[in-house]
Amino acid sequence: MNDFWDKKRVLVTGHSGFKGLWLSAILKNFGAEVHGVSFSKENNNHDFYDLNKKDMFHEEHDIDISDPKKIKMLLSDHDFEIIFHLAAQPLVRDSYSSPERTFDINSFGTLNVLEGIRKSKTIKSAVMITTDKCYRNNEWVWGYRESDPLGGHDPYSASKAAAEIIIGSYQKSFFNEKSDTRISSVRAGNVIGGGDFSPDRLLPDIVRAIRDNNKTLLRNPQATRPWQHVLEPLSGYLEVAKKLFNKEISPYESWNFGPRYEDILSVQKVIEIFFDEWGLNYKDFVDYSKKDHPHEAQLLSLDISKASSNLIWRPRMNINETISMVVEWYKAYLDNPFESIEIMHSQINKYFNAY
Repeated sequence: MNDFWDKKRVLVTGHSGFKGLWLSAILKNFGAEVHGVSFSKENNNHDFYDLNKKDMFHEEHDIDISDPKKIKMLLSDHDFEIIFHLAAQPLVRDSYSSPERTFDINSFGTLNVLEGIRKSKTIKSAVMITTDKCYRNNEWVWGYRESDPLGGHDPYSASKAAAEIIIGSYQKSFFNEKSDTRISSVRAGNVIGGGDFSPDRLLPDIVRAIRDNNKTLLRNPQATRPWQHVLEPLSGYLEVAKKLFNKEISPYESWNFGPRYEDILSVQKVIEIFFDEWGLNYKDFVDYSKKDHPHEAQLLSLDISKASSNLIWRPRMNINETISMVVEWYKAYLDNPFESIEIMHSQINKYFNAY
């Protein structure tokens, strides 16, 4: 992996976000020349970004992904070889209050990036990150496969399903077997890890409650999700980008990355594991909301057999190991924010070298 990424010119859209920063750190550790593009006005993760931005990026660009002219200009003015497109409006509940903006960023923003890639002469592979919520959710107990129908009850899920349709069209129309450029979409579950400070997310809300010594409200304690540490899907994204670049996989594919079946757990169970690892009683920091909330799926899981078989990728950590790493990072951050930088790089090295 290190040999492949050394000196590669890589653009990460959404580089200032939670997943974008972890991905950028990995790429930097592997010797890549990392460029980033994000829109500073909509960055919910300033704390994590401000800690880690120094010396990580070769160049940064403050651009709204929904601005087609600026995105196309960025891609035409640089000789990027690989793109990871993560920039998004990532919150389900925000999509109810700002549906138009959600579609602008998630659907048309993806279109803008694809158009920029199409006109680039240097980009060889692109990984387009969407979500497990792009599937038409039938509340099945089994995992969704890449071939299952797309859909979306809420604007966020619908915007990501629309992005998948756009990506599929570009794969068949422009980035096919004859093209020097290849793209794939990738779909991951509920990604957790140190450094996520976004509002309205389970573990960041809980950490804020611990920090402030108050309680957070749970909306759907019995909802089940495919929980995984951020390093798990990122390792899959890197493998897809490498194999696309080397033309080792088909240009028409999408890929699921999720946890082991036994780690698809309820919100309540994850909370209990989290507080047990922290050494606290969850009842002191959690209440249960009785208000009516916008629709969210109750059951959601992914079938990862395709990635396991074709990419030789597998989740390396169980839920207890995952939560342990998350707690380690947040405890370090609350004690001394700068200490969390070392924890992050230590966890990256452990993941890619020890597991």
